[in-house]
Amino acid sequence: MIDLHLHTTASDGLLTPDALVSRLISAGIETFSVTDHDTVAGLAAAADCARQHGLRFLPGIEITAVESGGDVHMLAYGFDPESETLLAFLRGQREARITRARRMAARLADLNMPIDIDALIGSSAEEGRAVGRPQLARALVAAGHAVSVAEAFELWLGSGRTAYMPRTGATPKEVIELITSVGGVVSLAHPGVTKRDDLIPSLAAHGLCALEVWHSDHDETVTARYLALAEALGLAATGGSDFHGDLPDRSARLGRAVMPSGAFDRLVALLPRR
Repeated sequence: MIDLHLHTTASDGLLTPDALVSRLISAGIETFSVTDHDTVAGLAAAADCARQHGLRFLPGIEITAVESGGDVHMLAYGFDPESETLLAFLRGQREARITRARRMAARLADLNMPIDIDALIGSSAEEGRAVGRPQLARALVAAGHAVSVAEAFELWLGSGRTAYMPRTGATPKEVIELITSVGGVVSLAHPGVTKRDDLIPSLAAHGLCALEVWHSDHDETVTARYLALAEALGLAATGGSDFHGDLPDRSARLGRAVMPSGAFDRLVALLPRR
């Protein structure tokens, strides 16, 4: 089985890369990609574990772009993870994440729901880890301000809610240009969740290579719709669970959303040879 959308403790996942690989083996996943948010900090450890256990590993990342004030998640694969151009861009992305997290924490404090933002951020910047709203939500739960991560998003951290702060950053087209320049390909993550189909034709014309067709939040109807759209636009199709760990508020389960081997081969064929 093939899963190209997985998260570790390098961003908002609950498992370290080695613990994730152990779970993948148990679930029967033989080919995988770690796609942490705006960081490559977990890739080296994941690649090493993959080699030790005879698994196929494709370097990946999930970059959050911004279009018209809304988040657009872009999955990238096969790029050079040591490219200084990429690393400099990602440092800027993570710094923006920390600034945003502090602003939301300040808003929460104003609402009499303080969290220890310094402890949450910790040494993230130095270690190349990314901080996002899921960590804030878990901190709210740990502090007794919310009963679940889902409630924290619904009441305070979700788009338009009281403590929400909009993101700033690169556009989807700029992300495509960056990843292409460092030898990778880009797939639009979970389009059935993002619901920005209006962007897809122009992004395809700008170098988008694929759509994430198979995803834990895509039912059969949604999967079929994006598979047809990918074929109509001449795009490849990717897929993965979007697994962050065993979280009651997320539907992602290992082995539940996987991509066919033929689709994987087509994606790999798009990668420039290095």
